[in-house]
Amino acid sequence: MHHFAYRNGSLFAEEVALSRIAAEVGTPVYVYSSATIERHYRLYEAAMKSAAPAGKAHVFYAMKANGNLGVLKTLAALGAGADTVSEGEIRKALAAGFPPEKIVFSGVGKSESELRFAIQAGIYQVNIETERELDLLSRIGAELGKRQEAVFRVNPDIGAGGHAKITTGSSENKFGVSFEEVGRLYARAANMSGVRIMGLALHIGSQIRETASFEAAYTKMVALVGSLRGEGHRVDRLDLGGGLGIPYEMPKDFDHGPELIDAYAAMVGRVTRGLDVELGFEPGRMIVGNAGVLLTRVLHLNPRPTKQFLVVDAAMNDLVRPAMYEAYHEIWPVTEADADAATVAYDVVGPICESGDTFTSGRVLPTLKPDDLIAFMTAGAYGASMSSTYNQRLLVAEVLVKGAEYAVTRPRQSYEELLGTDRAPPWLA
Repeated sequence: MHHFAYRNGSLFAEEVALSRIAAEVGTPVYVYSSATIERHYRLYEAAMKSAAPAGKAHVFYAMKANGNLGVLKTLAALGAGADTVSEGEIRKALAAGFPPEKIVFSGVGKSESELRFAIQAGIYQVNIETERELDLLSRIGAELGKRQEAVFRVNPDIGAGGHAKITTGSSENKFGVSFEEVGRLYARAANMSGVRIMGLALHIGSQIRETASFEAAYTKMVALVGSLRGEGHRVDRLDLGGGLGIPYEMPKDFDHGPELIDAYAAMVGRVTRGLDVELGFEPGRMIVGNAGVLLTRVLHLNPRPTKQFLVVDAAMNDLVRPAMYEAYHEIWPVTEADADAATVAYDVVGPICESGDTFTSGRVLPTLKPDDLIAFMTAGAYGASMSSTYNQRLLVAEVLVKGAEYAVTRPRQSYEELLGTDRAPPWLA
């Protein structure tokens, strides 16, 4: 479930009217619900701890889904760890209050400077994805007089996800070391002075709404743990990644309960029973997806003989998922329409100068007019975090709601800030 609902005909985030935020902050603007983030994290953490051997489960929030400082501080206060994929994310996790011993560093292309920073910061774990990264990590660790704890991210050749671009576990994808190479790399690493291998990791994809793909991959990993231990290797950790999906088609009367989380946890418990490892989980979308909306204002109507364009002030630079992934988002008017209100099939589009700046085609909505407000629902994950200044548009503002209060947690970029990042070459100055 989430905490966006109509009250007396107006859409609210918890106890704050979205129309008030639009008037005071402007549009487009992302609005996040603290109550939804907190509820989802607590449900997820409790389920994973119930599934893990002796409750030994660590939940690392995948920052790439939403790196807003207010969101991060909310999760850090709940005791979450952070799954990071760059030095910038590590730095922001530390600034948000995540202790270094709760930070994991993932990613297929870590640079030498990033690995050095991670080791110096004292993070919990590096997820190694290539043999060269293993060598580099060990060399840097030895130079710093440290032995960095790490795991090998394994590609199980089982990919899944809501779109080909978010499938990560197939042998055709760039992520992880191959299943056939793990034993050799594990043996090599045992004699390295700057790294201590603690176990294995995997991540097969994102937006997965069933458990069969996870179970197939996890079953292979459990067998691999047994094989490595049989060869005398230490395998104390098994990082199972993230990827659990959320419902994007979510009408007003939809009640999203914890059924998928519970089914996933039951499967994890069954597959890992008796294994005696610490389990790691890296949810992102599952925690923040339904906790955010993108609030936007209707600019123009552009009728054509065969369709009706609805032009809004948000664009693909603010929410790229529909253009990149053909992704679906529910659209709710901020002013609730009467049950018998007239409807129109709209192509909802943004102001950017290309046809790809289309949020949806032929979406049946109540009749709308310029200055009306609408909300793209389930926009808390991979919305603001993937935003850009394409067409020299300002980065979108972000707001976090807590009960009857709200705060701007990322102000809208100013034109001075946008233009101030450029430098003219001296021969054109």
